[in-house]
Amino acid sequence: MLKNLLFLACIMSSLTLFGQNKRMLPYAIQEGTLNEQFNNLNNLSRSQNADFKLIRKTNLEIVRRNVLDSITHYRNEIATLKSNSSSSTGTINALRDSVTTLDTALQAEQHKTNTISFLGIDFAKGSYHTMVWSIIIVFVLAFLITLASFRKAKVDTNEFKKTSDQLQEELQALRKKSLEKEQQLKRQLLDEQMKRNT
Repeated sequence: MLKNLLFLACIMSSLTLFGQNKRMLPYAIQEGTLNEQFNNLNNLSRSQNADFKLIRKTNLEIVRRNVLDSITHYRNEIATLKSNSSSSTGTINALRDSVTTLDTALQAEQHKTNTISFLGIDFAKGSYHTMVWSIIIVFVLAFLITLASFRKAKVDTNEFKKTSDQLQEELQALRKKSLEKEQQLKRQLLDEQMKRNT
């Protein structure tokens, strides 16, 4: 009896599995890929002879609808991909334009950082620094020459002042002497005149 029950359980489970694998005709051709649906349609159709099969019109309509649905779906997907591609192309072009703009701006900034404008003329940094240091050196040399000539002029002025003071003193001494001589001569003249008068 146990054997009979086991045998009956095996038969029921195999029938259930077999029944799940072979679905009823309209449902078998509605699921799966298009290739699977055509294979199911071919398997479920009656053979007339080796080259011909009889297909139910309703089954053919189901597969045709599925094919049209798939074609519509793929067309929509292709249109979406094309629009994404065109928007991607637009984005790529916009990015290229912005890269070109950024490259131009970068070159302008590099030119600005590598050059210095002085009196409306652009100079390379190296030549500008050379020119500035040359001007500074010329000004320093001019200042030193002016300072040296000023000191020489001051020394010459001090020497001239000393010479002038010495000459002034000598002139004063000569005046004193000539005044003394004149007074002495006047006394002598007066003495002589007094001698004659007496």
